[in-house]
Amino acid sequence: MPMYSRYAVTVVTLFSLLFSYVTGKNAIASDVTDPFRLLVHAVGSTEDTSVQEALLKGMLLGLEGRRSVRAPEGWSALSNTLACSTSASVRQHALALSQIFGDTMAVVSALKCVQDSSMAAAQRCSTLSLLLSQQNQEASQLLETLMNDPAMTLNAIRGYAMVRNDQAPSILLSRYPELDPSQQRAVIETLASRKIYAESLVEALRTKEIQPTSIPVQVARSLKNLLGKKFTDVYGGLPVVGAEREHLIKKYKKLCKPSAVAAADASRGRAVFQKTCAACHVLYGEGGKVGPELTGANRANLDYILLNSVYPSLDVPHAYRTVSVLTVDGRVVNGVLAEEDTTKIVLRTPEQPRVVIAKEDIDFRKISPQSMMPDGQLDAMKPQEVIDLVKYLRTTEQVELP
Repeated sequence: MPMYSRYAVTVVTLFSLLFSYVTGKNAIASDVTDPFRLLVHAVGSTEDTSVQEALLKGMLLGLEGRRSVRAPEGWSALSNTLACSTSASVRQHALALSQIFGDTMAVVSALKCVQDSSMAAAQRCSTLSLLLSQQNQEASQLLETLMNDPAMTLNAIRGYAMVRNDQAPSILLSRYPELDPSQQRAVIETLASRKIYAESLVEALRTKEIQPTSIPVQVARSLKNLLGKKFTDVYGGLPVVGAEREHLIKKYKKLCKPSAVAAADASRGRAVFQKTCAACHVLYGEGGKVGPELTGANRANLDYILLNSVYPSLDVPHAYRTVSVLTVDGRVVNGVLAEEDTTKIVLRTPEQPRVVIAKEDIDFRKISPQSMMPDGQLDAMKPQEVIDLVKYLRTTEQVELP
């Protein structure tokens, strides 16, 4: 990479931090674009597409979570030039910025991109996410159709959580039986994201359209907080593990006796880990970053494994405590805090590694002493799955999947 390109990449983060600071300080003022003028000039002063891409990305990072931002001086002419760039990334970043700056034609182009099956799936998904983050109602109305496209199904399901759509519960529940397990889980997580959606989910539980066993424990916990008795009357009580943790630890310690673990299959255990743990934990370089990385943990110690599996909320480091956010339009998001500045917070959730919420959109938030990892995870497994999982967790190097 040329020296100037390396410099641009390094300085992008500094620019994005500066933008967040300045726009936060000037939130009351209508003109919050001064910090961008320098970059608009810098982008227009070079023909090096790698430099342009890095600087445009810095502008996007600085504006993440923002809406209704006035375009900086010179942007209109520059965006027309960038639309003809030989770099697809430059064109995409410029189009995304124009959307944020309220360019009507950019929004129309983005809506066409989302519906164009000949475009790369990653580009369509990122464009849809930006449209929804801007609370674009036209994009929300496209979600039902986009669910028919395998490349967009999962993103379309989750899109209903980002923008309130009163048709979402009936659409999602009618499509639920034909979806694969990961998509069905996304439906349940989406229906748990808003009170008006959650009430339809409870009715589906009541009529047996959805089984209680399909509700992940952490989602059930969120639904209890959201709906209270209305949910537990149908779902049933959530397990109170803390009071009987010693009994449970003894139960699983007996199950995972040395001879049983020795005869277990670590490969099958890896499959169990991928299904139940990998969304939140990294092990051997794979997995999510919601919870602590397990590669260097005390995994050889069975007592350590069982204590943290049976009662994960016993001693939760502050960085991994659950943050619950309710937005002004009624969306509920639970995750761990990944980033925060003067204009936004970023949460990591088991479903999405990066959920950006503008502070102006937050009604309230609270930090819970509970871990994102739900109690009772082992209770949902078959005995042999528990033994295989313990065998895998105690390995010292990665094993092949079965």
